[in-house]
Amino acid sequence: MGLIEEYQLEAHKIPNHVAIIMDGNGRWAKKQGIKRIFGHQSAVKAVRETVEAAAEVGVKYLTLFAFSTENWQRPQEEVNALMELLVSTLKKELKTLNDNQIRLKTIGNVSELPIKAQDELEYVLNSTKNNQRMDLVLALSYGSRQDILKATFKLIQKVFENSLEYTTGIYKSSGEVQLNFDITEELFHSFLDTKSIPDPDLLIRTSGEYRISNFLLWEIAYTELYFTDTLWPDFRKNDLILAIKDYQKRERRFGKTSEQIHNP
Repeated sequence: MGLIEEYQLEAHKIPNHVAIIMDGNGRWAKKQGIKRIFGHQSAVKAVRETVEAAAEVGVKYLTLFAFSTENWQRPQEEVNALMELLVSTLKKELKTLNDNQIRLKTIGNVSELPIKAQDELEYVLNSTKNNQRMDLVLALSYGSRQDILKATFKLIQKVFENSLEYTTGIYKSSGEVQLNFDITEELFHSFLDTKSIPDPDLLIRTSGEYRISNFLLWEIAYTELYFTDTLWPDFRKNDLILAIKDYQKRERRFGKTSEQIHNP
């Protein structure tokens, strides 16, 4: 019996894209009376179970907030340990990714990572690029505000390069011609790191915190939000299923009325 049958999920209502803010490693370690890095190490099992369960129920994209731009401000010892953990985890989980036909992708300023981490990441990206069951997206050195700013600069550059179409004929009071550039949401999204990834249907945050923390701000305009008190190292497939079951109870209207949704 698969997870869909076991937990009586509605197969046609499985979220296409689930994003997770994995929070609570430090507090989990504190409760155990151990160093913070052991909390991060213990979280690897939560990642493995979540990835495998998401793939099994039919999620097509799973984005994990692994390391933010703000995380660089943490004590150097912790940052170094996190980078080492990233490298060792990628090495250990490559077989699992391939066995489950999961393709690894990244968003964020990966070039800021240590060379060793970049090399291992590149190896796993190449080794899983032909897998098609699910995309696992790691947000590494990622910040949504920074990504939006970067996209804006790219768009401005296109304007100066005269590579965007525009219309003329609107005159200001001074008599100058005003150029109207055809800038759409779709065009702007094409400059974001998430350009090849659909917007999340469901965003989960663990550890009882109720904030977004600079994660996918553009992309979650109509995403369903789910908060749980469970600390990330304790998060298991059952927790993911509970979030999906809650999601399946919701009516997604995207600004329309219920009547419009049910009687198109």
